[in-house]
Amino acid sequence: MRYVTTCLSDICTSVCTRGIVAVGLGLVMTCSAYAEDITVSEKAFSCLSEGTKIRNTYIKHADPEKLKEAVRIFKNSVPDKEYPVGTFLQLLPDEAMVKHPRAKFPDTNGWEFFALDLSEQGTKIKTRGDKVVNFQGVQCFSCHQPAAKFDFVCEKGHGCAPVPLDDPKIAELQEADPRCRKK
Repeated sequence: MRYVTTCLSDICTSVCTRGIVAVGLGLVMTCSAYAEDITVSEKAFSCLSEGTKIRNTYIKHADPEKLKEAVRIFKNSVPDKEYPVGTFLQLLPDEAMVKHPRAKFPDTNGWEFFALDLSEQGTKIKTRGDKVVNFQGVQCFSCHQPAAKFDFVCEKGHGCAPVPLDDPKIAELQEADPRCRKK
């Protein structure tokens, strides 16, 4: 009887140990998915022209190497390539999209959309997430979905419907960013 009890005890210990190891690995994998994530606050948004401008879009990233990669992807319209986590993209001063790990916003491949209130004092976040409504009154992602091949980043020729603004109007709105010091 003692032998049976000892064997059962050993089996239980082995099963429990493996279960704990499996749970621990699951937690490590989950945490590592979010480990490279960034925190986005109102302070992360500043004068639009402080970013790198490619055609009509401003790109920002705190890491110079990742900024270089994001600029390369955007500039060359690289298909089937994800932008680095931490990439900020803005066409208009009061709207933005920021790249997080895919697991954070799985439906948008990690992109979080922002509607912003702007003033000379800075930026206030009106709404944020993967269901934000844009200046046209539709969810941002509904316009970005056709650009899946380009990590949901819209630009002329990426499958997205064009914004109802021509280049001069976009430039006018960008230049009117109240957060930028007037020269």
